[in-house]
Amino acid sequence: MAQTRIDPSIFDRLPLKRDPNSVRTRVEAIERVMERSITIPGLSRPIGLDVMLGLIPVAGSFIGAAAGAYMLWEARNLRMSKFAMTRMAGNVGIDWALGLIPGVGIVPDYFFRANSRNLRIIHRHLNKHHPGTVTLDA
Repeated sequence: MAQTRIDPSIFDRLPLKRDPNSVRTRVEAIERVMERSITIPGLSRPIGLDVMLGLIPVAGSFIGAAAGAYMLWEARNLRMSKFAMTRMAGNVGIDWALGLIPGVGIVPDYFFRANSRNLRIIHRHLNKHHPGTVTLDA
């Protein structure tokens, strides 16, 4: 009878670790899903889950803020400066507050991309303090 066992090397391929390269992979994935996962013909740039969540009154803004809070948590794990984390929290707070406006909350989500701004802040930190994790865009 064959014994089934999970190969432990599978966890080496998943970015579940706390090293800077894994953090970079996770925050880039969150930003991609929240800000630019869907391309709609006729729009000048792609949209993401954050804009679509704007269609759900109040709850959508809270869900979007939770994704932003996750990026902030990852920044804390990287031991980023309090100033950078305060800027990131401000971006999430502005995005959350503007998303609460009934009917027009989608417009600020389309133009004010808090997760993209926070990703740039995290990238600056990683590029400065962990240069071995830098990836080149093709």
